[in-house]
Amino acid sequence: MSEISTKPYLLRAIYEWCTDSGYTPYLAVKVDAGTTVPMEYVKKGEIVLNISFGATSGLKMDNDSIRFHARFGGVSREIYIPVNNVMAIYANENGQGMAFEPQAAGAASAPAPDAADEAPTAPVLSAVPAPAPLGEVKTEAPGAPGDDTDPPKKGGRPTLTRIK
Repeated sequence: MSEISTKPYLLRAIYEWCTDSGYTPYLAVKVDAGTTVPMEYVKKGEIVLNISFGATSGLKMDNDSIRFHARFGGVSREIYIPVNNVMAIYANENGQGMAFEPQAAGAASAPAPDAADEAPTAPVLSAVPAPAPLGEVKTEAPGAPGDDTDPPKKGGRPTLTRIK
């Protein structure tokens, strides 16, 4: 028997927390052939969607997918998102939520590699740089940790940070 993923349960829990707290839940989604979203709103293979009660119709959050209807430019569109493609769910008002590593469609059921020299497929914890001060967005290009010769880039994609 294969292990059941906790991801869909966590998505539903954070959605419920956002709704109960009066916040607007947003989903950050990796777009691929398995997702059905308005492609004109996709940027760099990703889309951020408001999944609040007022923004959606018929929201269904199953263990495999998230489905709903939403209006884009006044036109109702059907949205289908595999749970594996969800990168984050968070409250728009304060950024609190949870980020996930997007997975390939069959990643959960893929067999373990037989070769001993291959890298493990399980997630590995690593150090994270200190969070930026409030109001400042930290935009650091991955793959260049010690390269300070380039000036910082403006207008980068904001990151979710958890503040204790």
